[in-house]
Amino acid sequence: MDEHRDRFGGVEPICRTLTAHDCQIAPSTYYAHKKRLETPSARSVRDEELKERIHEVYTSNYRVYGARKIWRELNRQGHAVARCTVERLMRELGIQGAVRGKRVITTISGGQAERAPDLVDRDFVASAPNRCWVADFTHVKTFAGVVYVAFVVDTFSRRIVGWSAATVKETVFVLDALEMAIWQRDRDQRPVQPGELIHQSDVGSQYTSFRLAEHLEAAGIAASMGSVGDAYVCQSFRTGPRKDRVAPAEAV
Repeated sequence: MDEHRDRFGGVEPICRTLTAHDCQIAPSTYYAHKKRLETPSARSVRDEELKERIHEVYTSNYRVYGARKIWRELNRQGHAVARCTVERLMRELGIQGAVRGKRVITTISGGQAERAPDLVDRDFVASAPNRCWVADFTHVKTFAGVVYVAFVVDTFSRRIVGWSAATVKETVFVLDALEMAIWQRDRDQRPVQPGELIHQSDVGSQYTSFRLAEHLEAAGIAASMGSVGDAYVCQSFRTGPRKDRVAPAEAV
């Protein structure tokens, strides 16, 4: 309208022409819009300030923060703002937080594969090294994708004696963790003695495979399996060794 008002003799004739073509615009609407542009409201001014703050928090946190975390961070910085306001302004800015991916399931039962008996029965107290190893694996989400990490823990000292990482959860990376544990014990001059060690795991398909069973039998290690997810005790072992049960050579 600003471009053509002089040509058509003002705003009112333009509005009448638009109304005749089923585009009803009142002159008062035009003048109200012009006034808002010339003298923006206090809310508009505050919104623009908050947008700058929101974008700053968003970019400084690797563009992963959503409305809830940005809202909390702004309030921690002393900017009192409602969460719904942050959500509205983020929509106007066209930004959003990182969306969680689907849950990654690590323990998948081995189906009809023959399972080893449960020789531990959740009694993970070992009298010496190389008496009970607990094996499990978990996943870590990275920018490049999901990485699976298998590990073997000696329950005597809660030490991770073997580990392996891979982008696929196949038997080979579980077997690599076991082989590393055996090699590590040989290097520490604490070799695994046939018939003394129990290898405890859950009933995931990686641990019920024939390949792993054959490797355990060849090394003289007794296979033991609990229920699905029963190797959860590995998580508690990550807190560090128990000082009352660790021999000096085991604490290294």
